[in-house]
Amino acid sequence: MRTRFAFGLVGAAAWRKVALTLCLVTCALGLVFPAKSQAWTREPVIISFEAPGAGTGAGQGTVPFYLNPSGAITGYYLDASDVIYGFLRAPDGTFTEFEAPGAGTGAGQGTIPYSINPAGAIAGSYFDASNVIHGFLLASDGTSTTFEAPGAGTGMYQGTYSLNINPKGAIAGFYIDANYVEHGYVRASDGTFTTFDAPGAGTDSGQGTYTASEGDGINPEGAIAGTYLDANYVEHGYVRAPDGTITEFNVSGAGTGMYQGTSSAGINPAGAIPGLYTDPNGVNHGFVRAADGAVTTFDAPDAGTGSGQGTYALNINPEGVIAGFYIDASNVNHGFVRAPDGTITTFDVPGAGTGSGQGTSPGAINPENAITGFYSDASGVYHGFLRTQ
Repeated sequence: MRTRFAFGLVGAAAWRKVALTLCLVTCALGLVFPAKSQAWTREPVIISFEAPGAGTGAGQGTVPFYLNPSGAITGYYLDASDVIYGFLRAPDGTFTEFEAPGAGTGAGQGTIPYSINPAGAIAGSYFDASNVIHGFLLASDGTSTTFEAPGAGTGMYQGTYSLNINPKGAIAGFYIDANYVEHGYVRASDGTFTTFDAPGAGTDSGQGTYTASEGDGINPEGAIAGTYLDANYVEHGYVRAPDGTITEFNVSGAGTGMYQGTSSAGINPAGAIPGLYTDPNGVNHGFVRAADGAVTTFDAPDAGTGSGQGTYALNINPEGVIAGFYIDASNVNHGFVRAPDGTITTFDVPGAGTGSGQGTSPGAINPENAITGFYSDASGVYHGFLRTQ
C-alpha cells in the first residue's frame, strides 16, 4: 500500500532536470550483515528485489539509490504509467512506498528519495504537476517537511534538489535559479540555509555548482564534495570544509573540452573523495582523492576505452571501500568494488542484460560493505539488488 505523508510546505517553489542517469545511479528476511573482519573472506551473496507497484515495461522498474549502516535502502520506482514513487526497504525486506503531497502524477513526475542517514531520515526531491522541483525531508518518525532553497527558480525544471543527508540531519544539494544556473546549498538540521558557489563556476544556463548526488555528498562533520561547470562547461571537483572554505581540484589527465574534466561523487568521514574524470577522448576513469589532496586513479578490468565508456567510481564507505560500475567495449554495465589496497573485484547480478545500455549498476556501499544498486535486464526493465559479504 502506498503511503501519502503529510508534508508541511515551507518557502517558495522550484526544478531543473537532474540527469537521473540510470547508469549511475531479494527479499531476505532477517538479513544479518557479517562483521567487517569477515567482509573479504566470504563469498558475496546477491539478492534482487522489486518495489510493489513497479512497472514491467522498458525503462520502468525499481532503482535503489542509497543504504544506511543497518541496511535500510531508499530509492524510487517507475510504475506502468512512468510515474515516480519513493520507497523504503527495511533490513527485513519490508517495503514502505510513499509520495510527497504535491508530487505530480504525470509521466516523469513524482517523488525521488536520494539519501538515508543512520537514524533512517530520508532526503529527496519531488516534481510537481508543473515539473517544478522541491526538496523534502522525511524523518524516521514519519514527520515530513518540504522546502525550497533561497533563490530557487519556479519555472519548469527549476527548483531544489535535496541529495544528501548526514548523521546530524544536515542536507546538502543544489538549486536551479530562474536562469537555469546551479548553486550549492547546505540546510542545517534547524532548517537554516547556507548557499554557496565554487570559485570559477560559470554563470550561464546549465553551468554552476553541484553537490555530489550519490547520497554521501556531505560527511558527518559537514564537509561537502561536489562538482562545478565553468564558463566553458568543463567540470572541476571541489570540497567545501565545514567552515565554508572551498578547495577546487582537477585530476591529472582530465580533459578540458566541454563536459570533460573532474567529477566528485561523495566524501567519507576521513575526507576521502571518489569520483571520475573524463579524458580528452571522452573516456572515463575512476579516482580517489585523500584528505591531504593526494589522488590515485584507477580503471576497472575490462573497462571500455571508447567515448562514454570506462570506470565510474560512485560511493566510498568509512573504510575506504569504493563501489561503482564500468562500461565495457560493448557499452554493457558491470559492477565493481575496490578494496582499500587497490584490489578491484567485478561482478554482475544474475539476470542482468548483456546488451548495450543494460547490465549492473551499483550506486552505494555501507560500512558493512553491503552494496545496493540496480540492474537492467534484457528487456530494459530495472530491478533492485543488494550484495553482501
